[in-house]
Amino acid sequence: MAGNEHERVEAAADWYLKEQLDFDKRLIRFRYESLKPGFVGTSALELGPAEGEMTQFLVNDFEQLTVVEGSAELLAQIPERPNLVKVNALFEDFQPAGRFDSIILEHVLEHVDDPVALLQRVRNWLAPEGRLFLGVPNGNSIHRLVAVKMGLLEHPCQLNARDHALGHRRVYTPASFRADIEKSGLAVLEMGGVFFKPLSNAQIQDHWTEPMIQGFYELGKDFPELAAEIFAVCRA
Repeated sequence: MAGNEHERVEAAADWYLKEQLDFDKRLIRFRYESLKPGFVGTSALELGPAEGEMTQFLVNDFEQLTVVEGSAELLAQIPERPNLVKVNALFEDFQPAGRFDSIILEHVLEHVDDPVALLQRVRNWLAPEGRLFLGVPNGNSIHRLVAVKMGLLEHPCQLNARDHALGHRRVYTPASFRADIEKSGLAVLEMGGVFFKPLSNAQIQDHWTEPMIQGFYELGKDFPELAAEIFAVCRA
């Protein structure tokens, strides 16, 4: 099983290094900005940093940041910093030496074989007043609902070509996202949406102006159930 997981992780690594769009990276920045107000404490853990697009911001928010990435190739892309510890391991194999004030799992749960089991493990890594920050793509995003109307998808949570390229195993809705969190024994303190996305990332990158992009980011806060991304802030 571990061998298969390593193969899946390394296969997806090529997408981040060769296929990722500038707007994909912009969405990561928006996701970071949505989570940042809830960060607590001085120590943090980021699971699944990929090539470090969010890590470059997180490393400035905490005195100590540990990142765990299954792909050695992606981990090598992350610049060394004095307060950064890089660990090459599958999440299921990682054993932390201590607990963390803030733990970030951004675009992780849709990749793993058993998201509830992972959350149950991660819950035990939180400091007593710690917070867990989760983010996943939203199956009820407007662009997916439109794809169903166009006949491109049979249902909003169907895995599309991009999902397969990224190694996604599932697409969450706000309801299924909350259900998995609560099955793990975590309590949801806050849920929200990131970016109202009526078109594909490539179409937005090619045709939208900066004011449009910023405006649709703000609009996502008003319509979280239909936003491109959903996030949750949790406690043990």
